[in-house]
Amino acid sequence: MQLKSIYLLFFALLIVSCKNDESLLIIEQQKEAQKKEVVFNSINRGWLFEISQIEPTTQSKIQNWVEWRNFLTEINQKPKSSISAFQKKATILSKKAMDLEFNIPIEFDKPQMKTRITVLITKIKSLDLYIHLQQIPAQKVIKLVGEINTEIDFLQLQMEEIVKRSQIPLEEGEQDLIMMKDTTRAIPDELK
Repeated sequence: MQLKSIYLLFFALLIVSCKNDESLLIIEQQKEAQKKEVVFNSINRGWLFEISQIEPTTQSKIQNWVEWRNFLTEINQKPKSSISAFQKKATILSKKAMDLEFNIPIEFDKPQMKTRITVLITKIKSLDLYIHLQQIPAQKVIKLVGEINTEIDFLQLQMEEIVKRSQIPLEEGEQDLIMMKDTTRAIPDELK
């Protein structure tokens, strides 16, 4: 009889403790949902990509660069529904940024352009990394969006700089001087 009452008491305590765990679990889930909502609202407000216009001469030089157009199209489309939409967008942007390294127009296929593209890719990959963390650092994501805007501006300025330099006429004899400085034209050591 005494054993039955101990089992009954133990069973009652087990039921009460399970109910407490359920209520704690529900409270924790509500807190987590509120945190995610705050993060979503913060990222939604900060996800602003402002792409400045390029000069018409530069625009005409890059109009056939499909990867650049696809990247700009993708970056101008803002996700709206949820954090997972922002995560998908960051992944897509990362892929589109990686594509920028391919098929660069010949006029822009220079080390300074490749460096700017690499920096942009790094920033976008960082954005992709941070937005996929379990606990998303919203302020870091917003800061990276601003840095990506800056890097896009720098990349566009680099393009405009290359176009402006290409329009400067060479002085008399400058082409010969450039050819003389070209180390690839030097006589190989084997022939000396």
